[in-house]
Amino acid sequence: MASKQQTVTVAGKKLKLTSLDKVIFPETETTKAEVIEYLQTVAPAMLPHMRRRAVTRKRWPDGPGTAEEPNDAFFRKNLEDSAPAWVPRLGLQHSDHVNIYPLAEDEAVLAWFGQVGALELHVPQWRFDADVAPFIPSDDSGEPPVAERRNPDRLVLDLDPGPGTDLADCAQVARWCREILDDMGLPSVPLTSGSKGIHLYAELEGTYTSDQVSQVAKELARALEADHPKQVVSQMKKTARKGKVFIDWSQNNANKTTVAPYSLRGRPQPWVAVPREWDELDDKDLRQLDFREVMERLADGLDPMRGFGRYNDDDADVPAPAKSSGSGKKKGSNGKSAPAKDIEDALTKYRSMRDAAKTPEPVPQESPAARDGDPIFVVQEHHATRLHYDTRLERNGVLVSWAVPKGPPLKAGQQRLAVMTEDHPIEYAQFEGTIPKGEYGGGEVTIWDTGTVDIEKWEEKKVVFVLHGKPDGGLGGKPRKYALVQTDDEGKDWLIRMTKDQPKASKSAGSAKSTKPESDETSSGSSTTKSKKKSAKAEQPVPAPDPLPSPMLATMGAPKDIRGDDWIFEAKWDGYRIISAVHEDNDGTKRVELRSRNGKDLTGTFPELVELAELAPLGTALDGEVVALNSSNRPDFGLLQRRGRLTKKREIERAAGKIPVHYMLFDVLHTVERGDVTDLPYTQRRELLMELVESGKQVQVPDDLGENLDHAMEVSEELKLEGIMAKRADGKYRPGKRSDAWIKIKHENHADVTVIGWRQGKGGRAKTFGSLLLGITDDDGNLTYAGRVGTGFSDAELTELRAQLDKLVRKTPPVEDVPAEDAGDATWVTPKLQAEVKHSGITRDNRLRHPTWRRVVPEST
Repeated sequence: MASKQQTVTVAGKKLKLTSLDKVIFPETETTKAEVIEYLQTVAPAMLPHMRRRAVTRKRWPDGPGTAEEPNDAFFRKNLEDSAPAWVPRLGLQHSDHVNIYPLAEDEAVLAWFGQVGALELHVPQWRFDADVAPFIPSDDSGEPPVAERRNPDRLVLDLDPGPGTDLADCAQVARWCREILDDMGLPSVPLTSGSKGIHLYAELEGTYTSDQVSQVAKELARALEADHPKQVVSQMKKTARKGKVFIDWSQNNANKTTVAPYSLRGRPQPWVAVPREWDELDDKDLRQLDFREVMERLADGLDPMRGFGRYNDDDADVPAPAKSSGSGKKKGSNGKSAPAKDIEDALTKYRSMRDAAKTPEPVPQESPAARDGDPIFVVQEHHATRLHYDTRLERNGVLVSWAVPKGPPLKAGQQRLAVMTEDHPIEYAQFEGTIPKGEYGGGEVTIWDTGTVDIEKWEEKKVVFVLHGKPDGGLGGKPRKYALVQTDDEGKDWLIRMTKDQPKASKSAGSAKSTKPESDETSSGSSTTKSKKKSAKAEQPVPAPDPLPSPMLATMGAPKDIRGDDWIFEAKWDGYRIISAVHEDNDGTKRVELRSRNGKDLTGTFPELVELAELAPLGTALDGEVVALNSSNRPDFGLLQRRGRLTKKREIERAAGKIPVHYMLFDVLHTVERGDVTDLPYTQRRELLMELVESGKQVQVPDDLGENLDHAMEVSEELKLEGIMAKRADGKYRPGKRSDAWIKIKHENHADVTVIGWRQGKGGRAKTFGSLLLGITDDDGNLTYAGRVGTGFSDAELTELRAQLDKLVRKTPPVEDVPAEDAGDATWVTPKLQAEVKHSGITRDNRLRHPTWRRVVPEST
């Protein structure tokens, strides 16, 4: 878009762009061409949050101006008469009139918004009803139909800093909001708003009206104001906001709108309302981001709202447009404006993201063609906004590409995150150099390793391949076998794993090779080994123990507690601890038994886990964690509790279809050949587990996280798990014992506590309690006072806990060191109820600092 005016084709639609060199943001000399380029670059991330919503535009035809000389803006609700005929639209009935709103259904509409200076794009929290199709005029099509609103599919909080406060204060209030939303089962995503404050988005199922959601948001704001009266205000009155952060809950009103994620803002600088990771809010230098920084984040695969409320164009519930403009809908693969000469091939997206006049990268205009010879690969070390390693495999004339933040793993069984990016030309395999700052992917690129690749499997969601790099390359001169597995529905998020069946022979790049795994004599999956196992079992069958042993317990710890190198690290799952066994019934059939930490039979509670009978030999006893996964494929203890509380067979079967559970196995206690194996070192038991049990659909044997503590913590955080388990490599399994050979390390401070009493509540808590008094077990096994917790409870938890505690009332305190100010109005209980709280540290007198309720630890965990 270097020229002042041109006609382009975007998503199959013609659009005339004028005054492309006009400066829109004077302080950064950002032109209209750059604004339109930004909108096209972010389109894949932005459109899912805008589609089928009524778009209100805030327009600055000459830009917002400077801080000293700002330009006036004007709002547009009704669609402009000058709008291109292909812009889809729908009508909305207001109290006394109908407005016709444009719909941002594709990249072409975003480009037109940029052309007319619509910098800020505001949308409501609801979408138009799917029964009415987006309308595109034709000579005989009449007026756009009036559509109904659906219920809102998201809750939004706008955190606005009052005089004397700043973005850091908003970040603190955002964390408090997050705790409440998490307790409500509504995970949230923060956005720096591009103006002054922070927005929070929580996804809804669309079962509540706008009025109901507004009321919930209002009560949340008022509750935080009551808890933090010096920092938070929920009133609209501006005079009340000095020195406080205003929680604007009114954005959830059906008639209100919020600036869309990834929208520019009409500020002197080209700032953006951009989604952020929660840990970014802890940055002491937290600030608003401009449009170039946002493009770089997306280029690095960083989109914290990916998967949030995704709009599915193929959903049968969403009809196609009622009329066609005649040009044919030809949607671009990445949303950027294509050159006038459209080339629709595998490199269209790649070309549209680069200007050959500004970057030294190869930008071929010819369609890609298959190449003779062995397929090649390249891994390029890319120092952009964040260091990552671009891993590219030749396929059908292009390099299919993934960005791997930590680089391809070099240890068998190790896995890392990978983000799929656009296909690259074959010529890119030789590219090294500097991509200029401000261009897509700006930064230094060097070749980490390159050579040939053997593709063993290429399926839609899984790729298995062997890389043969250079002798001095990053792969260490060895052939390395990997598996890439897709983990989301959109095809962006993958995991790359170095497989355990690594090739035995090595070779230099391009030469003949053998990728045969270790011999059948040593391969754990070989038919020879399996037949030996079967015969051994037949000769010396040792049935699984009955009753099953209690599980070994871990101690709570911190990274400083890990001393020495003899540790192995595993994922810390947020679920129910389960000991299992595979028995043989009298009729010769296999039977699975599942027992909780306290010996409760949960076999009928999780019927889908009978799959274990097909995956493990008779006589095997195992240890693991049962988890339920949310829509982001992350363990969700709240969902698991919903399953664990069910007792009726029909309810359980129905819930198993909606909330399936997974059994993550991490230890073996008994085998049919050896009997009790708890005295074996952890590493040997782990090898035995991998040999005996195959992963299935619901039962899985996850890989460990390696032997490096920092790496394990990083991977756990990237996967959004609650922490890690550190296990001594030579440690024995001690059933029913708590041992420092297993240490659980969480990303936040957590404490296991015992409820010893409660204090009377007031107002809305008059019938439940105001706070719980807590005890904690010291190193000598004695219960001591640990303070009180009064935040983090949902209404349902308040009622349920009070009912449980009423059954445990006693006259005297179970500990002796409760201070008088806490004991004054306390009701004491027998210390049976175990729980977990978050906290910010331990005081000198061994009290928990700022504890927040997390959960009851049920008997089944």
